[in-house]
Amino acid sequence: MDVNLLYWKCHGQSFFSRFKIWANLLNPSSLVTTDAEIQQVRALLGSGEKVNKEDEHEWTIALSSVHADSGSVLPLFFRPPAFLPLSLPLVVGSILPHISVKSAVFWQFLLHSYTAGFNHANRNSSSEKQGKAANLNQRLLIAGTVSYAACAGALPQIFVNRLGLTNPGVQKFFRFFIPIPLSAALAFFNVYIVRGEEFETGIQVFDSNGNPIGFSKAAAKKAVMETAWSRAALFGTAIAVPNLLVAALERTRPFKKNTMLVASIRHISVALVFGLMIPLSFSLFPQLGMIKTEHVEKELQAKAVKGCLFYHRGL
Repeated sequence: MDVNLLYWKCHGQSFFSRFKIWANLLNPSSLVTTDAEIQQVRALLGSGEKVNKEDEHEWTIALSSVHADSGSVLPLFFRPPAFLPLSLPLVVGSILPHISVKSAVFWQFLLHSYTAGFNHANRNSSSEKQGKAANLNQRLLIAGTVSYAACAGALPQIFVNRLGLTNPGVQKFFRFFIPIPLSAALAFFNVYIVRGEEFETGIQVFDSNGNPIGFSKAAAKKAVMETAWSRAALFGTAIAVPNLLVAALERTRPFKKNTMLVASIRHISVALVFGLMIPLSFSLFPQLGMIKTEHVEKELQAKAVKGCLFYHRGL
């Protein structure tokens, strides 16, 4: 078992401990660490037989920069600390009241392209140790997912423009309320499709001693679904709170006369809610997940110890 997973096993089994860890890992200052420094830290941490939480700086670099399956350094833009500074402008741009459909599709395309890349870079890649790399069909499916999500995300703007909706109440419904469940559903869909190949190949599972015992499709389904739900919670909440807040404030007299104030509150609320929800959503499920033996394949049940197996959930 990788040293990163051993750390999560020792220190990340409760929600509050995971939230504290993620709040530290998401610090963008760790992005300035070079690949050579990251590899040096990995060598310093050793085999992971002894997980010392006192080495906080080294663990921050390792957990935020290295993939727990391959042991390779994550691409800079797809490391967890880069998620907030890179995706926040895209989220803000995607929820703005656009004038044209093209601009709405453009911002949605940027947002879903980045999240698809993040989901793919931080997936469970344990099956690739067996030479099962992502095939062309999967890459085409990911590209289709991004295109579909971009068009689907722009549906509220398409309805407003193409149907010529001029009623303020109807416009508010499409601009403020429809995007909430739509954003959550598309975030779920993005993770589900981008990591869909894990359903076919399975992911590596470990016994309680950290020894790999095989690959499980049941564990893969659980890992992908947990990550998909956490991403839906992230984007659904990040869109819901600002939209509902602005919809309520626009009914008051001071905000009816000052549209710039409304826009400022929208942007600030998106930044605050999105920034808080990232570590919270990442913490909803353990990075080192657990599945009961009766839920995995029969050939793996006999190898299990203490009635459960462990797996890397991905992010």
